[in-house]
Amino acid sequence: MKKILSLSALFLILFFTQSCSQSKDDLKWSENLEQAIKTAKAENKTVLVNFTGSDWCQWCKKLSAEVFTQKEFKEFANKNLELVKIDFPRSIQQAPEVINYNKQLAEKYGIQGFPTILLVDKNGNVLTYTGYRDGGAASYVEHLKSFIM
Repeated sequence: MKKILSLSALFLILFFTQSCSQSKDDLKWSENLEQAIKTAKAENKTVLVNFTGSDWCQWCKKLSAEVFTQKEFKEFANKNLELVKIDFPRSIQQAPEVINYNKQLAEKYGIQGFPTILLVDKNGNVLTYTGYRDGGAASYVEHLKSFIM
């Protein structure tokens, strides 16, 4: 009986550790585009703005799982990008100020659907609009590099 309990406890610990390590997001996503542009200017980076419906948009979830959580993208982003997430969730509560700010940005940049990825240079100029692309993180990084390097 002790063996079974010990094995069960070990299994639970391993399962919990694995779950935590898989869900860990090493990237820092801002929710303020203006601040990200200031930081990008100081650090000589490009701003990637992710207009997303994080809790309902299947293509947004796919982009996050296939690209944003992958090592290749994280390494590239940490060196070259300031990340901004402008979220339009359906079941996650947001403060009224956040909702209004996000709507204003979507209107300003003419966002028509999700996910829309906007690349902005360190001076606030739009470089390009893009979105989900097949091919995984390495391919997506190359796609982004074609606009900023």
